[in-house]
Amino acid sequence: MILLTTLSGTEFYLNADLIVKLEALPDTVITLTDGKTMRVKEAPKEIIERIISYRRKIFVGNLEV
Repeated sequence: MILLTTLSGTEFYLNADLIVKLEALPDTVITLTDGKTMRVKEAPKEIIERIISYRRKIFVGNLEV
């Protein structure tokens, strides 16, 4: 799961496996596997870096709980 921020400033965790598409419009729009969309403050590149970092932690077995 990765930490993201809504446009209103609320932080939440999203299961990265549910992401189908990231779009860089004026805001970042995330499309999920169920077709729902979310707008977040983070740029697509930052989201991708968080996904990569999270998955590396899982594969190395160094996931902080």
